[in-house]
Amino acid sequence: MTEEEQSEEVSEEAPEPEVSAILKEAREGYERLVEGMGGVIVGQTLVVELLLSALLAGGHCLLIGVPGLAKTLMVKTLARLLNWQFRRIQFTPDLMPSDITGTEILQLNRETGERELRFSPGPIFANVILADEINRTPPKTQAALLEAMQEYHVTAAGTTIPLELPFFVIATQNPIEQEGTYPLPEAQLDRFMYSVMVGYPTLGEEEEIVSKTTATWDEHMEPVFTREELLALLKLVREVPVSPHVVSYAVRLARASRPDDPAAPHFVRQYVEWGAGPRAGQYLTLGAKATALMRGRPTPTCADVRHVAPHVLRHRIIPNYTATGDGVTSQVLADWLLQTVKEPDYAAV
Repeated sequence: MTEEEQSEEVSEEAPEPEVSAILKEAREGYERLVEGMGGVIVGQTLVVELLLSALLAGGHCLLIGVPGLAKTLMVKTLARLLNWQFRRIQFTPDLMPSDITGTEILQLNRETGERELRFSPGPIFANVILADEINRTPPKTQAALLEAMQEYHVTAAGTTIPLELPFFVIATQNPIEQEGTYPLPEAQLDRFMYSVMVGYPTLGEEEEIVSKTTATWDEHMEPVFTREELLALLKLVREVPVSPHVVSYAVRLARASRPDDPAAPHFVRQYVEWGAGPRAGQYLTLGAKATALMRGRPTPTCADVRHVAPHVLRHRIIPNYTATGDGVTSQVLADWLLQTVKEPDYAAV
C-alpha cells in the first residue's frame, strides 16, 4: 500500500471529534465573547448572556431601557468581536421602507450608453442590525424590517433579494417617551425571541463607567469567531439533543399562559387577554439549548427553560383591563407562571 493510499484510509477511518471536546470549544468561545464584552461593557451580565443566547439560537432581541445604558455600545462591541458588518438604523417618523431595504436608482450604463435601473442596497444588508427606537417609525417601515427578520430576504421592485447569513437584529425601545410613537403590534413583537429589560447599573458599576468613559482607553479588539465558526455553532445549537421531558415543560409553560386552556391557572383566566403562541415553546426550547451549550453541557434541563422563560414570555402575554387596573403586568404574570407550572413527571412523558 502506498503512502497516499494509507493517508486516504486513515482519513476515512478518522473518528468524529468527541462530544466533550466540542462542548469545551463552545464554552471557551462563549467565555471569550463574554470577556471581550466585559472589557468594554461594565455590568449588564444577564443582558450580554441573553444577547449571545439569542445569537446562537438564531433569534432576534428587543432591548427596552432608558437612554444612556450602553445599548448601542453593547451591540457595536458584539459585532466587532465577531468581525461582522454592523449597521445602526435610527428609526424616525419619516423613515420609509426603502430607506432601510434599499431602492432602485437610475444609472448610466457606460458600456451601452443607456440608462437603466439598478438596485442600491440599504443598511439592512449587514450581519448585525441595530434598529434604534423601533417604535418611533410608522408600521409600514416596521413591517419591512420584520419581514427581513422572519424571511431573511428583502422584496424590492418585485424582486426577492436574500440576506447574507448570519443575520441578527437587535431593536431598542425607550420606555419613557410614548408620545409620537408607534408601538409594535403583538403579532410583530412575537418575531423577537427575547424581550430584555436593561436596568440601571449598580453604584460600583456606575462609578467604573464614569471613570472609563472620561479617560482614554484602547478600543482594539481581536475577533473571537470567524463567520464559518459561528455558523457551525448556530447549526450545533439545533443539533443539541433535548429530552421529551424538557420539551413538555416548555410547551406546558406556553399553554398555561392562555386563558382558554384547561390547564390555565386561575390568575391567567382572571388577568390575561391573550396568551403566548406556539412560537413561545420553540424559543423556550432553543434558548435552553443555547444556554446549555454556552455552559458546556450536552443537553438542556428544565432549569435552562426557566432561566430564559421571563424574557420569552414577557412580550407574549397580553394583560386585560382587570390586570391593568390591579397593576398586574405581563412580567408579574410570567413570574407567577414559573412558580405555578410544575415540571411534568418523567413517567408521564
